[in-house]
Amino acid sequence: MKILVCVKQVCDSADTISINDSAGWITYGRNTVFRMNRYDEYAVEEALRIRERLGDTIIDVLSIGPERVGKTIRRALEMGADHGIHVLFEEERYMDPAERASLIASVAGKRKYDLILMGIMAEDDMECQVGGLTAEMLGYECATGVIHQEISQGLAEVSLERELEGGRRQCLTMRLPAVLTVQSGINTPRYPALTHVLKARSAKLECIEAHELPVLPSPQRLVRMDLPEEGAKGEFLEGTQHEKARALLDILHEHSLL
Repeated sequence: MKILVCVKQVCDSADTISINDSAGWITYGRNTVFRMNRYDEYAVEEALRIRERLGDTIIDVLSIGPERVGKTIRRALEMGADHGIHVLFEEERYMDPAERASLIASVAGKRKYDLILMGIMAEDDMECQVGGLTAEMLGYECATGVIHQEISQGLAEVSLERELEGGRRQCLTMRLPAVLTVQSGINTPRYPALTHVLKARSAKLECIEAHELPVLPSPQRLVRMDLPEEGAKGEFLEGTQHEKARALLDILHEHSLL
């Protein structure tokens, strides 16, 4: 079985970034720390568990971005993935979900993966669209928000459960090949073993220039970026418990909440 896991590198904290109005995108500070998107960690772990259950499985990991993204790919190799694919995209600009999905589909389409896994969303843009768009471009089945999956022994189908609103679950059986976006809680990502860490350090990543891949025209363009408006500041009540309770009641009455 061949599995592709798509991972994204995100910054660890918004405190070290700023909006560059002239460039129309984000500027990262010198102290910005980057790491793997946490939802994608669950996707890597799920691929490893499939291999442990079925055996004879190859796990490739793909990420799109500048040179620094190589560290995130190696993190997946440290967890136990077999091969890393780096789609080198040096421009620091907004990449919409369709463009990202198009790059993934361009790489995956030639390699005939049985299963493509990725996190349900990225922590930075939270757009939740790359998985579905990738599946559509490849002509694969797709399920989002997966919290349980089981591949049939014949590698023809996958039985899964999706998380829905209100605590409900949807049970499906889909034919392979398929794209699954996994939800947090599907597993507990493992800590890398020392042998895998040492192997990942010397592993050679496959590097593909993004401009060499066929990409569909982007249907979106970023118009402007703004910081969220500052919310109302809280008010601290002082005095005895009775005085604070009375002050709280006055505030609630003033705003017609009681």
